[in-house]
Order: sequence, then C-alpha cells, then structure tokens
Amino acid sequence: MLAQQLANGIVAGSTYALFALGFTLMFGVLRVINLTYGFYFSAGAFLALYLTAAGAPVWFALPLASILIGFGAILLDALLLTRLRRARAPELASLMVTLGATLLLYSTATAIFGTDIRRFPPAVFEGGAFEIAGVRLTLSQFLIVATAAASVAVLLFVMQGTRIGLAIRALAENSDATQLMGVNAGAVMRLVSFISGSLGALAGILVGLNYNAIQPYMGEAMMLKGFAVIILGGLGDIRGALIAGLAVGLLESLTAGYAASTWKDAVGFVLLVLTLWVRPAGLFGRAPVRRA
Repeated sequence: MLAQQLANGIVAGSTYALFALGFTLMFGVLRVINLTYGFYFSAGAFLALYLTAAGAPVWFALPLASILIGFGAILLDALLLTRLRRARAPELASLMVTLGATLLLYSTATAIFGTDIRRFPPAVFEGGAFEIAGVRLTLSQFLIVATAAASVAVLLFVMQGTRIGLAIRALAENSDATQLMGVNAGAVMRLVSFISGSLGALAGILVGLNYNAIQPYMGEAMMLKGFAVIILGGLGDIRGALIAGLAVGLLESLTAGYAASTWKDAVGFVLLVLTLWVRPAGLFGRAPVRRA
C-alpha cells in the first residue's frame, strides 16, 4: 500500500515538476506572470490527440505537438507582451493582459471542441500495466517520470554548461546590461518562450495520456498547482520546481491514501502557506536585496 502510494506520488509530482519547469523559467527570465501558460497545457494535449487520431505514431505526435505549441508560445508572447516590455510596464499589466487572453483562448477552444471529454485512440500505448515488487505502473506513468527527469537534466545542462544558458541567466539578472554586452535579448526571450511553451504542452500531453481524458479547461487546475509549486520551490529556481513538485505530489498521494481524497487538493496550498510563513522567498528562492 505504502509503496504504491509513493509511486503514485512520484508520478503526480513529476507531472507538477514538468509543468512548473516552464512556468518558473518564464517568470525567472521574462519577469512576467503569463496566465496563458495553462492554455499551452490544454492545447498540447488536444494537438497530440488529433495527430494520433489522424494516424501519426505516438513517438512522432508527442514531440511534434510539444514543438508546435512552443512556436505558438513565441507568437503569443510577441502579440501580448513585447509592447509591454518595451514600455517597461509593471508586472500587473502583463497579468491583466494575459488574463484576458486566457479567457478568450479558453472560450474559443470550448466553442470549437465543446466541453465533452476526449480520449486517445485505443491503439495508443498498448501493453497495459507492469508490476514491479508489488507496485503497479503503466507505460504512460513510466514515460512521465522519465520525461520529467530528462527535462530537468537537459535544462540544467543548458543553463549551467552552455553559452545559451549563460545568456539566459544574464538576461534574468539584468536585461539592460546583457544587451550592452552584445547579447540579442529578443532572440533569448523567444527561446525562453519556446522552451516554456513546449514544456507546458508536454506536461499536458503526458497527463492526457496517463488519464486518457482531455478537455479545454484541464489547464486551469494545473495552473493553480503550478503557482503553488513555483512559489514553494522559489520563483525562477529550476531545482526548486523539481523538488517542490515531487513534494506536493507525494503529500497529495499519501493524503488520498491514508486520510481522505477530498483533502488531497488542499495539501499543496497548506504546505505553501506554511513555507511562506517560515521562508517567504520559497525553499530555494533568494530574498530581494533592498537598497536605500
């Protein structure tokens, strides 16, 4: 019982971590709270669904859907936020603009697809479940954990071991100084939007595969979890997003298994409040430096 609940918690936590990775990268570098990020989660799942329904193999449909949503994230960022950045508008302005865009996008998706739950074709991920030491896991759950681990490893390597990562970190620290050093800030911002959108879409695709249930508003609930995870881990911290995501997933699973499933969704937010009381910057965040 305990081993199964821990396995379920790791799967759920990997999903939260994968979703929060793009969210925390977007905030840490672009310094905007982009509420359209939750729509990338839903859009990725729908795009993967229609690609597989059209006959595309799953190994091709999943990465293609993620990449296409990444390009869509670049487009939305250019349409909604570029002008605000040039005007040095406050963060509240980006919040309100993306809130309006999110309402429009969800309403449009609902008008086109309806609110009925869609499901992947039966042939996708055949093979059922595996049992290891009494723990039952499906192929989609293995894929979620493996993808989250690989995404964190690749992202950390890019950020810490490449010139692109150096440019991204420099832009996060001081955009004006970065541009004075010859870095193409616009290109770096587009890359960050692409990576963030792709990660959000990938999380939606994997969740859709795991539960085989897709509908337009599935990104809304994940956005709430995403907020809790990135604030808990520390805004803009990749390692914090991973650890906080796994912690929330494990606590939710144990609460559902040993207490009551009705309390599961409250666990992350209780943990968030307790953490902020003790460490307002989050587990791995840095407190802002105050200057006179």
